[in-house]
Amino acid sequence: MSGTTAGRPGSGSVARREVLALAVPAFGALVVEPLFLLTDTAIVGRLGTDPLAGLGVASAVLSTLVGLFVVLAYGTTATVSRQLGAGRLGPAFTVGVDGCWLALAVGAVTASVGALSAPAVVSAFGVPPGVAAEAVAYLTVSMTGIPAMLFVLAATGVLRGLQDTRTPLVVAVVGFTWNAVLSLVLVHGPGPAPALGIAGSAWGTVVAQTTMAVWLGVLVVRGARRHSAALRPHAAGIATAARAGVPLLLRTVTLRVALLVTVWVAAGTGGTSLAAHQVVFTVWTFGAFALDAIAIAAQALTGRSLGAGDVSAALGATALMVRWGVGGGAVLGGLLAATSPLLPVVFSPVADVRTGITAGLLVVGVTAPLAGYVFVLDGVLIGAGDGSYLARAGVVALLAYLPLVAIVPLLGLRGTTGLVVLWLAFAGGYMAARAVTLGLRARSDRWLVLGAD
Repeated sequence: MSGTTAGRPGSGSVARREVLALAVPAFGALVVEPLFLLTDTAIVGRLGTDPLAGLGVASAVLSTLVGLFVVLAYGTTATVSRQLGAGRLGPAFTVGVDGCWLALAVGAVTASVGALSAPAVVSAFGVPPGVAAEAVAYLTVSMTGIPAMLFVLAATGVLRGLQDTRTPLVVAVVGFTWNAVLSLVLVHGPGPAPALGIAGSAWGTVVAQTTMAVWLGVLVVRGARRHSAALRPHAAGIATAARAGVPLLLRTVTLRVALLVTVWVAAGTGGTSLAAHQVVFTVWTFGAFALDAIAIAAQALTGRSLGAGDVSAALGATALMVRWGVGGGAVLGGLLAATSPLLPVVFSPVADVRTGITAGLLVVGVTAPLAGYVFVLDGVLIGAGDGSYLARAGVVALLAYLPLVAIVPLLGLRGTTGLVVLWLAFAGGYMAARAVTLGLRARSDRWLVLGAD
């Protein structure tokens, strides 16, 4: 990435309504995403224990893939928004189309490898044969939809870069509804329809994802034609998109490793505390969606401002969204703290599990403002195209976290005590390490690289 930190005067500020116009629909789309899995869980759950357990294994694999390849959305958002800010709509669609071709290429390779390796991947979980068979059946079908799923991520990134988060929300809602209807019909086979079992649920998701991909693809193609952008695969552009995505992929890998280590340590604290951890983690994830909506707005607005050569707008937007992120975290934390004695009743009838949930939610509530700060700055630097620094910062934060989380097994902490220390290490220590690395970068001017490239 090249440019200069001296640019022409711009608008100088980003209005609050712009942030809301991007963040509110983004939050809606983020909330819809996990509903795909919840719907499949509810429908497959009526088939019995083995299919439900098999879906749990398969969903863990698919969730990991989605978590890793979300960089396809982040990368296209950053590059497209920069071109938009520079007033270059044709090149904006060109780099967006290159990102979509990259998604299809990566999706094709991933689908082929995933389908062939599904039995081996499932066997690594050590589940009983009946559960393994259900998981393999679901994964084998789901892999055919990976190219469409990754294309949806990239095309969504294009629209976000164009400052449009409403269209992805509409597409996501329609896709969710279509998935629910198809899964219900294909799994249980009401009337003349054949009952396909767990494979029917996978086919429903594949068809829904493909429908979403076609819809978004039509929108991207129309925009590209309108602005005379190339639609054919451009090797140099695809390679550039791939190189830009590698640092973001490494950053994402460090996040996934931190989450996996947290689950692994939680498993060693005992069944009761592990159950409580699952609830606390689910609530934390939902809160992260809310705060991440502001981060998505930060990606789009930062890229646009820097592409326009408007430092004051970029800094103003950053300051505004950091305040909103911290403030939103404080509100969320206050709600969690206030409801921590009540929420556990919804999730478990076991007194010890409820005690663990309450304690864990209090830790999450206290640290929520810190999470809001981290998520927003992460979005700002992604929007600035500062992927290389984010990758290095991710490694540093992970290395700082590992000794902290190791305290739990080293001291043999179990039960609620182990759970509290674990969440202090993750929501407190790990997030603090990320806050320091991201905050230091944001205070410098090295990320304020101006121009379309």
